[in-house]
Amino acid sequence: MEKKPRLSFWDIWMMSFGFMGIQFGFALQLANTSRIFQIFGGEVENLAIYYIAGPITGLVVQPIIGYFSDRTWHPKWGRRRPFFMAGALLASVALVAMPNAGVLWAAIGVLWIMDTSFNVAMEPFRAFVGDKLPSEQRTMGYATQTFLIGIGAVIASMLPYILTEFGVSNEAGENEIPTTVKYSFYAGAVAILLAVGVTVFSTKEYPPEDLEAFKEEKKNTKLLDVFYDIFGGLLKMPKTMVQLAVVQFFSWFAFYCMWVYATPTVAENVFGTKDVNSDLFQEAGNWVGNCFAVYNGMPLIFAFLLPLVARWTSRKLTHAICLAFGAIGMASVFFVTDKYMLLLSMVGIGIAWTSILSMPYAILVGALPEKRLGYFVGVFNFFIVIPQLIAGLALGPIIKNLFSNDATMTLLLGGICLLLGAFSVAFVTDQDDVVAQT
Repeated sequence: MEKKPRLSFWDIWMMSFGFMGIQFGFALQLANTSRIFQIFGGEVENLAIYYIAGPITGLVVQPIIGYFSDRTWHPKWGRRRPFFMAGALLASVALVAMPNAGVLWAAIGVLWIMDTSFNVAMEPFRAFVGDKLPSEQRTMGYATQTFLIGIGAVIASMLPYILTEFGVSNEAGENEIPTTVKYSFYAGAVAILLAVGVTVFSTKEYPPEDLEAFKEEKKNTKLLDVFYDIFGGLLKMPKTMVQLAVVQFFSWFAFYCMWVYATPTVAENVFGTKDVNSDLFQEAGNWVGNCFAVYNGMPLIFAFLLPLVARWTSRKLTHAICLAFGAIGMASVFFVTDKYMLLLSMVGIGIAWTSILSMPYAILVGALPEKRLGYFVGVFNFFIVIPQLIAGLALGPIIKNLFSNDATMTLLLGGICLLLGAFSVAFVTDQDDVVAQT
């Protein structure tokens, strides 16, 4: 197999730019959906189950999109780019619809559409790095994605607060979403289309090595073969993927706890209110956006530092240390009652987030067969969504039966999970390290 050419920094930047737009929309969803659900009458103990759209759509959509993107080729649009654009178009519609849903059941339905569209666009971006970059540049490729994710997420998370400071109304009546939130979601719809468009129209893809054989294989593929390949491949996962699955379980269970319960936790512990229609609750919602901006902003500082640390130590040790910082930060949210101290907690969480977005993929790709990168990256998403699915089903009963209806304790549980994730990294085999040592 011919070695892929090294790309310049700006080539890597442009091929990753679309991820910034996807994360802009995703960050708006994470920072504001609990707030929207509660305004529309959602009970706090049921928030986790309302969010279950994310893990379920990820579980179904990403491996299917990965499978078909591996088998797609168009001489003008390439392999992954058609999926980038289709997902962005659908996501923009959902972002406009979410704050205008009017009732809880409609908002939940829009969340299903939104998560599906994010998954359609997001999964091929992960495989894109493996398609375009040689092994020695992949850590930099994922670091660049992570950096751009940080830019999009910081701006999106802070947008309701920024709009409030500029005089846009942040008040919410019964079943009424604040204007700040509405305008933020509209901006997200524009951002995702523009950013994904930059990548789609500025980046070229490599054609299959044997285009005729590729066409013949695709032509002879039957529907039953598709389902067998998608789900039968689960039994053929590389050992490294199975080991990383444990790390991913603890990591993503922890972040699901925070995403779902940060708003009611901050509203109760820091702002002293449970009244979803009060000004204090809306202020708490804006401050959660600021907190999320801080943790999402950490990739801007650490994204390009992590590859250097990994080179001096190892990718495994780097990831373990970052998860330990996240464990301290997330657990501390349970104890904090000052809104500015929360920002310090978010620094630790952001260090873990930076590593979660890049290091597992950098470790994984070296263990995957080149022709099935998209598929296996999609399958790897199972180990992101399964822990969230379990969390969605389990957190309600846990809060009711173990935490005496105190949802704030879920942040402490998240911190414990991140610490377990840090310990489990020790049992992962990094194939690139093995090759380097032989």
